[in-house]
Amino acid sequence: MKLWQHSPPARYLLILPVCIMTIDILTGNLHAQDAALTETQQAFKETGVTVEMFTINNLWIMIAATLVFIMHLGFACVETGLTRAKNTINILFKNTMIPCIGLLTYAICGWKIMYPGEDWIIPNVFAFNLGILGDGTVGVGELTAKYNAGYTIWTDFLFQGMFAATAATIVSGAVAGRIKLAPFLIFSTLFVAISYPITGSWQWGAGWLSDLGFYDFAGSTLVHAVGGAGALIGALILGPRLGKYAKDGSMNPIPGHNIPLATIGVFLLWFGWFGFNGGSVLSADAAGVSTVLVTTALAAAGGGLTAGITSWALGGKPDITMGLNGILAGLVGITAGPDLMQWWEAAFLIGPISGALVFFSVLLFDKIKIDDPVGAISVHLVCGIFGTLACGIFGSRGLYGNGDHAGGLQLWYQFVGVAAVVGFSLISSGVLFVVIKSMFGLRVSEYEEIEGLDLGEHDMSAYPDFQRTYIKSYHAREI
Repeated sequence: MKLWQHSPPARYLLILPVCIMTIDILTGNLHAQDAALTETQQAFKETGVTVEMFTINNLWIMIAATLVFIMHLGFACVETGLTRAKNTINILFKNTMIPCIGLLTYAICGWKIMYPGEDWIIPNVFAFNLGILGDGTVGVGELTAKYNAGYTIWTDFLFQGMFAATAATIVSGAVAGRIKLAPFLIFSTLFVAISYPITGSWQWGAGWLSDLGFYDFAGSTLVHAVGGAGALIGALILGPRLGKYAKDGSMNPIPGHNIPLATIGVFLLWFGWFGFNGGSVLSADAAGVSTVLVTTALAAAGGGLTAGITSWALGGKPDITMGLNGILAGLVGITAGPDLMQWWEAAFLIGPISGALVFFSVLLFDKIKIDDPVGAISVHLVCGIFGTLACGIFGSRGLYGNGDHAGGLQLWYQFVGVAAVVGFSLISSGVLFVVIKSMFGLRVSEYEEIEGLDLGEHDMSAYPDFQRTYIKSYHAREI
């Protein structure tokens, strides 16, 4: 201390090494930054994409990813509103966990399975350390146009990860009110981690369906029909809800407890679908995005109007739930080819046909006693298949189009793709459900189903001031 206070030359000698080290560190950082900047500039120079356009493309796709994210709230509202009050907490918990599970499993292994690159797909099923996280390092090339002209690797992962979680959410609605929570979450984890990315890799991962010529722009089959297939198998294995079908074979309607909430959910989904389809352009190309948004909106409008009027004409009274499902049906139907269709094809063919299909499909599944509380199978599986096949009938690639595949060949490609993807999803879902059922059981007890899954699974109630026991009312009924 005395040396510091009374000997200025000594003080300077002490400061000098510190100054030298600081200058060296700063110089090294500047050199590193210069090197990174040079590499970044070189990456853009090689691709011919401007930094400004690359930023705009990324921004749009990231916004689209957030729109797809909000769709999970829409699914939660629709499923909650169209089912009984006593299962509200259970449904909300499932729909909260699914995006969490979907994003994490997609990061760990789903990404690498879906986009295996030059590797064969099977080794990557087990290569959990080769997912998007990798070793934690991301090079300049993956954050510039060298990776893709439209987006960085992180933007790519975020957008695709939001899609992955959607497939499991679809299954949730069809099995609502009677499935055990833990087995469902186990199914969702395996379904999103393995089954969904395998079929996705066949097309979006530059697999054999892509080489064949199959076309699915944003996932009528690869997302919606895949989820619908899981929903169908789950509903079949679980069986109908108690009281849904009487002993004489008649059907007892079980109305949803909150139709305003279901309506909010559908409009949230419609809103999010602009990101679902619009983001799938994979750039901020003005012509491409505007075309897709218009055809998406018109198909939804056509589907909702057709389903609503059909329910009015054939049922005697207009059914709001059919109108809502008609909107979703139109959205699912257009998702395979929103970039291929003329505006009038979306408005007067894809949308209305999807809306009519969902109406008759809901009635058909009720007639054959497949209980689907929210109509998920009809909306996502039936209309997903139709929308994918429609790309081979209408639009620029269809039978009446002017594309290279006109004349029926594209329709064949679409048929092969649908058969392969839906067939694999049905089998994989069936295996998962059967194995999980044998190990843990799948359906809650009759007592728990009557009381409600909120009390049985969570010991909570969404509406505690109105909670009551359903046992007496149930046993008083003749079922």
